[in-house]
Amino acid sequence: MSIFSSIRDRIFGHKQNEAPAPSNQAAPSTPAAQAPAATAPVPAPAPESSTPVDVGAVLSEMASMKNGGGNYQQSIVDLLKLLDLDSSLTARKELAQELNVHAGEDGSAEQNIALHKAVMAKLAENGGIVPDSLRNA
Repeated sequence: MSIFSSIRDRIFGHKQNEAPAPSNQAAPSTPAAQAPAATAPVPAPAPESSTPVDVGAVLSEMASMKNGGGNYQQSIVDLLKLLDLDSSLTARKELAQELNVHAGEDGSAEQNIALHKAVMAKLAENGGIVPDSLRNA
């Protein structure tokens, strides 16, 4: 799985966990239909095709559960840490290759800022609602 996919899945899947519970409660009257319904929401594309995810709100909520989450609004390292993902230089190099980011030297402030902006832009392309405060960090 790509690093961006992991980022997207952590953010888009954060609120998704609440939605399946009501649908499972409504389905028990038809056990035969329950199995196909249970397999339908599993694929990753489901969050993209459903209601747009408010990326700012999700990250803010996650940060509140983790004593503020550092400077995730501007720092790719803090964003990755907030999402419990690898924030090492190696991981950021791989993310830069994935997103075709060629700004500054590997690990430089210039590259890290460009990576953060690229991640936010890509989240928006994938159906996320990204506030300007996160896009222009």
